[in-house]
Amino acid sequence: MIYTSESLLEAAKNAVPKADLVTLRIHRTRGTSFAAQDGAFESSGYSADQGFMVEVLYDGHIAYGATQNLTPQGAAEAARQAFNAAQTASAFKIADFDKNVRPDTELKYETLRGKKTRPSKTEIFDYLFEICNILKVSDEVIDTHAYVELEEEQIELLSSEGANILQDFYRIGSGLGAAARRGDIIQRRSYNGYGARTFQGGYEFLNFAKSKAEAKRVGNEVIELLGAEPCPSDRRTLVLMPDQMLLQIHESVGHPLEIDRILGDERNFAGGSFIRPEDIGSFQYGSKLMNICYDPTIPYQLATFAADQTGAQAKKTFIIKDGILVCALGSIESAGRLYAGKTVQPDKMVANQRATSWNRPPIDRMANLNLEPGTSSFDQIISSIEKGIIMTSNRSWSIDDYRNKFQFGCEYGQLIENGKITKTVRDPNYRGVSQNFWRNLCAVGDKSTFHVYGTPNCGKGEPNQVIQVGHASPVCAFSDVEVFGGGK
Repeated sequence: MIYTSESLLEAAKNAVPKADLVTLRIHRTRGTSFAAQDGAFESSGYSADQGFMVEVLYDGHIAYGATQNLTPQGAAEAARQAFNAAQTASAFKIADFDKNVRPDTELKYETLRGKKTRPSKTEIFDYLFEICNILKVSDEVIDTHAYVELEEEQIELLSSEGANILQDFYRIGSGLGAAARRGDIIQRRSYNGYGARTFQGGYEFLNFAKSKAEAKRVGNEVIELLGAEPCPSDRRTLVLMPDQMLLQIHESVGHPLEIDRILGDERNFAGGSFIRPEDIGSFQYGSKLMNICYDPTIPYQLATFAADQTGAQAKKTFIIKDGILVCALGSIESAGRLYAGKTVQPDKMVANQRATSWNRPPIDRMANLNLEPGTSSFDQIISSIEKGIIMTSNRSWSIDDYRNKFQFGCEYGQLIENGKITKTVRDPNYRGVSQNFWRNLCAVGDKSTFHVYGTPNCGKGEPNQVIQVGHASPVCAFSDVEVFGGGK
């Protein structure tokens, strides 16, 4: 028998009559994957999962119980577990919450899809095989790969205070790449880096014709890298393309601004933050050209949603304005802790408390975090640089546990000399310190250079939660950056 979500909530409420608030969050997911290597079948897979979490507020403390038993009996048992935990732990609580921590939001959201008919498995694999064959532009190409990943997720949230939210998400990811070898030199090239081409939307994002053209370019570029000189080691102006800005924003802006990191909750796993609570509102994060927004308004961006998993409604909010940190990344719960004793204004929090599954509580997760376009065309940026380098497509990353000192590597580099792009270099890397690096932001591309990408596998929390994040950016230039070569 299939029970309605309303009947499950009612059973949970009846099981814990002394609770101040009861919420029910149901997760349902389905995923399909297809992968080819060297023009042949590599793997395919299918997964499905569903369950729910009951959240109970008692005496100012929140606790949880989760189950895959989608019956009134399962809901009642999960609620009792959550209530017992809240009752026991309330004497040791670090914050005192009331019912306002979970809004009574009512809404529906569904991913905007242009094409809803899925290609057949045969069509997808034929496409992947052809991509691999196109990537094989030379005998020096020693490996080719291509993949497609499809995911459907439904999240339903109800509460004893009247919240009723239903959101349906459809995500599509695809990628391709090649490795080549000449003697003891091995190079790799991909289509915007692993996982970057992941979006919300319909099957219009499986653009077979465009992917074939890009596969030809990727194949030619990996051979080009075999004959390229190593990246120079010096200081110069660094131009980052949007598919590398994705990583730069994610690691040196997104993670250090999550409020639970600022408060110290994450230090035992993935590190804290160099930002202090008192920095918010005054800290100069970057140059005046730096404008970062939490942005749930781009329909096809990976982490677009109408409300987070506490019921807080999503709206575009400036995080960094003209280089000044004006808001951190936390929803009602963590913002209430950060600004304890103060009235939390709507522009001091964002709806980004999310969970990866039915058996995880929602925590602070950056969602769509974007750098707003500037006014410079790509040609204007390049022509203004006397000594520089362009880097594109992330290859490696390392950052300290305060998200401050970093070292990133890219797949493909091009030197800029006297305002012109001259030659390709291999193994380009750069390093810096987050606040100094962003304060050296000297040019921001216009809308014509702006691109949207996704990060499908951002990990955080204990127990671990892997979740989707979106990033968008124009081309950007940073002055006086240390760059260096790697490899042989």
